[in-house]
This record gives sequence, structure tokens and C-alpha cells, in this order.
Amino acid sequence: MIVQTIDEVIKSEDRNVETDKFNSRRFLLKKDGMGFSLMETILHEGAVIDVWYKNHVEACYVFEGEGELEVLEPEPGTYKLVPGTLYAPNKHDKHILRIKKTMKLVCVFNPPLTGLEVHDEDGSYVASE
Repeated sequence: MIVQTIDEVIKSEDRNVETDKFNSRRFLLKKDGMGFSLMETILHEGAVIDVWYKNHVEACYVFEGEGELEVLEPEPGTYKLVPGTLYAPNKHDKHILRIKKTMKLVCVFNPPLTGLEVHDEDGSYVASE
């Protein structure tokens, strides 16, 4: 059984990532053996984030804040992100997030993250082994 608190995650070296654009609190990682990773993500107001998860699929559920999702490829479109919205770049969609009001999301990744990932120049994470 895995039981942990947000305070424990924030104090952990491999479970808490803080940048000027987002904070990622990684509750479940590859080493936990669940087959996916689960995190709370906080996207900071005013941030513009280019993302392209070439090596992962992700599902994000917005439960606080407001933003905009612009899908660049493969199927361009723009979507409003508000509480109660789910987005999932299931085709490794290249996209941009524009954060109008600080957002909180629950995100799931597959394959699971190790906890040491950082976005590379094209907005992706390197594939984990």
C-alpha cells in the first residue's frame, strides 16, 4: 500500500519539481511499480509552456484556474481550460499552454516518469528505460 501526503512529496528530491512556469508534485513514479505516474501540477499565472511529449502520453484534469490550450499538430485547435476540463494529448500532440489564472491539475503519464525528467528544448521528456 502506498500512502503519502503532499508535505512528504514536496520535501522529496525526486518527487517535487519547481520551475518559474510550473510545480510538479509527483505522487507516483516508475519506482512505485504502478505502471503509470500521477502528479499534481501547478501552472503559474502568465506562463506560456511549449509541450510535445514524443515519448509519453498524458492525461490532465483541471480542477482550479484558467488557461488556454493551443494544439499545433497533428490536428490544430484552441481550447479553453477551466475546472472540470480534461485534456489528453493521445497522439503525442505538439501544444502550447497559456496560463491566465494559476491552474491546478491532476496528471497521469505513461510510461511512468522516474522523477528526474526535465523538459528538453522541444518540450518533451526523454524516454525512460
